[in-house]
Order: sequence, then structure tokens, then C-alpha cells
Amino acid sequence: MQTTKHIHMIGICGTAMASLAGMLKEQGHRVTGSDTAAYPPMSDMLAGWGIPIHEPYAERNLEPRPDLVIVGNAISRGNVELEHVLDMRIPFTSMAAILHDEFLVGRESLVVAGTHGKTTTTSMLAWIYEVASRNDPALAPSFLIGGVAENFGTSFMVRPIGKDRPQPFLLEGDEYDTAFFDKGPKFLHYFPDAAILTHVEFDHADIYVDLAAVKTAFKRLVNLIPRRGRLVAFDGSENVSECVAKAFCAVERYGFAADSFWRVSGMRYEDGATRWRVDRAGAHFADLTLPMAGEHNALNATAAAALAAGQGVPVAAIVEAFSTFRSVKRRLEVRAEVKGVTIIDDFAHHPTAIRETLRALRSAYPGRRLWAVLEPRSNTLRRNVFEADLVESLALADKTLLAAVFKSESIPERERLVPQHVADALLARGIASAVCADADAVVSALVPRLAAGDVVAILSNGGFGDIYRKLPEAIELGTIKSWPR
Repeated sequence: MQTTKHIHMIGICGTAMASLAGMLKEQGHRVTGSDTAAYPPMSDMLAGWGIPIHEPYAERNLEPRPDLVIVGNAISRGNVELEHVLDMRIPFTSMAAILHDEFLVGRESLVVAGTHGKTTTTSMLAWIYEVASRNDPALAPSFLIGGVAENFGTSFMVRPIGKDRPQPFLLEGDEYDTAFFDKGPKFLHYFPDAAILTHVEFDHADIYVDLAAVKTAFKRLVNLIPRRGRLVAFDGSENVSECVAKAFCAVERYGFAADSFWRVSGMRYEDGATRWRVDRAGAHFADLTLPMAGEHNALNATAAAALAAGQGVPVAAIVEAFSTFRSVKRRLEVRAEVKGVTIIDDFAHHPTAIRETLRALRSAYPGRRLWAVLEPRSNTLRRNVFEADLVESLALADKTLLAAVFKSESIPERERLVPQHVADALLARGIASAVCADADAVVSALVPRLAAGDVVAILSNGGFGDIYRKLPEAIELGTIKSWPR
């Protein structure tokens, strides 16, 4: 692609789209974008890169006429900018297609896929390679992560293509659809040389009709891995087993089973870190330490270690990388500690993710009262298909508050989650729960009930009405009770 193009991105504030914008800007292109929901961290990243965000969508945002338009997968027919692009025959493409054509060709594609854990696992893998590259520059990674990796302070990095051997490019393999004109999963554009498959569950109920459809998507990804490649796959899931059963490449399973190729054992959380042993094919591989809580994070780390080791990364670099790993923005991120109240931000978007987040917080903050504050915002959580599972996950908290369903009018009423049903089910279990109209109502209801020592987990995959600023400010101004509560 020539370095003088003007590229406009419709729906630029999605994590992958914003990261791609930064990558294209680094290549020398003039990049502009538009969206209706600009919020941190990606809005801050775009501002830092000098990429303007036009709000709202409008035909004038496409003036002067761009050379190319990248259409985000959240954009549908009827969007005023998309309609203008089609009417005026402005060339357009998808995020996944341009990512392959401009960045993956000539590099080693290492893809992390699964319905949970992709962002954290990809960040871990990138940091492993970065640490290893200190002794072997050929291992210096390029990457694209669906969040801001705190070790790097960015969601992407692009290194020059190596002369002697392909440089690694690490990226999340998103099973969500590609664009309005390409309804296949984005990861089918990435043609992995090796891959990780973490979990396979029913998700994205807006585009997949059932679990069988989700599994078909992952089977198609597995079918793209060449015979010379490798697949590291979780062994604690029948769904994963079904998806990898017909792989043509080597498959290495990881988990807690005695016969796992990569076996996890002796896991414990102490002194602010998770520690465990990993065996490889029955022999000791490494003792790992990760400064994070949560069984799911240890499993993610094991998967990253397994893929890296199989690609030739030294064990010493893997061990060092985990001991210095700093997580990802909006993954169990401590946003504030005010008057003894700890506020946690987590991107939880599925009942399983919520369950693992709350389990991790129980380990990290033993004996402290745990609040779960949920905004049903993802296309999955806004639907009632997971209502029972959501109750089971939230029941791990001591008290819960639910906000109204985000943009509820866009979900058919018969499919729409009713937060009050969830609250009533929790109340029936003796767990205090209430429903609030919005972030302001949540803050008003929550602050008078907080006490020093409380942990508040805010669960949303969006901006949640700026609650991450409003809640700490309200606590600072309010009166917080002391123990006992």
C-alpha cells in the first residue's frame, strides 16, 4: 500500500479498529475515523496518536473523499457513512482483510483463539517474546491485542519483517463476524502457523444461533493450520476436544489432568502471586510465578508458555516474563482505592468471564465484602439466553447491583435480558441485589452502603456512563462506614 493514502475508519473506537488505526498511522497513512461511543482506553490512545474521532456519523466525515474506507464489524446497512461509501463507490474493506494483507504476509502468524482469555493470553505471549528478544532479536514480536498491554503501554507493535526468518506476529483470533459484507469470523483471515485454543462456549448470540454454530467456526480455524504447525488446546472442555479432533497439525493439550501434555499442578495464591508447576510430556518444565490472581490466568499463562516453548523460546525467558507480567487494561484492573474501598474494572462480557473474575477477586481479597456491579452491555449479556448462568456467576458476590440493559431497544423484547429477573433470583438466594436505571443511579445507591474494606467489581465491556470516574469521586465526597459493616 502506498504511503500517501487517506484511510477513513467507520467505527474506529473498537479495540481492534483503534489499534489498526495506530498501525496504519505508523506506516505513514493519513488516518481519520468516526464513532458514536468514544471512551477510554482506546479514545485516549487515538488522541495520543493524533488520530481525530468524528462524532456522530455523518457524510461530511468523508470529506475530502478518502482513498480507502475500513468498515468496522459493528457497522450495518443504514449507517449514514456506509450508505455514502456505497453510493459514491469509495473503495472499502474490513479490518481483518487489511490486517492480513498489510501486516501478516511475510511474518509468522501466531493466533490466540477461544471464547475466553484471548486478550490476556495474547498479552502474555507478546511479553514472553519481548523478554526472549533481549537475547535473540529475531524473536522481537509484532502484535495486535484487544486491549492495552500494560507491559508495553499499547495495544499493538509492528517490527520490520526479518530477512533470515519470519518475524512472529501475535494476535487475537476473534470469532466475531468480519463486516456487514463478510459474515465469517475475523480469525479466518489470519491463516495461523500455530495457535492457541482456550475455551469454546456459546457466545455472541446475535450472530451464532447455537453452540454448534460456534464450534463450526472454531473447527474452520483449526482446519487452516498447516501440517507443520502446532495447536495448543485446553483439555478441560469437551467442546474444545470436538473442535480439535480433526486437526492436521500436532495438538498439545494443557490443563489439570494427569495425562495433559502440559500439566498444571500445585497451584496456590500467596503473597500477591499465583504459583504453580508445569510438566511437559510427563517431565518437569518450569515452576511459574504470576503476579495475578485467578485459576483462569494461570491456565492462560500455561497456554502462552506452551506455544512459546514449542516455537523455540527458551524456558528461562518464559519464567522471567511471567514474573514481570503486568496484565492488561480493564482486566482485574484496580482503578481506585478510596477511603478503604477498592474499585476494580473488568471487561467481563459473558457469565463464564464474570464467574472467573469474581473467583479471582475472592482469592486476591480474602475476607473482604465483594460487590458486583454489572452493566449488561455485550450482545451476549443483553439477551436472556444466559439469564440462569448469569445468576450463578453473580451469586459469587456478596451483594450485586445491575444497571439497565444497554440500548435495550435494539434487542427484541422476547430475547431481551430482564435485569430484575436476575436480581429477584439472587434475592431468593439471600444475596442483596437491586436494579438501577444507569450509572448515576448505581453510584447514588451504592455509595451510602459501602464500608471500608469493600471491593467493588465493575463489570462492563464499555464506558458504563463514566462510572469509573463518578464512583471514586462520590466516595471521596461521601461518608464511608468503618468495620463492622
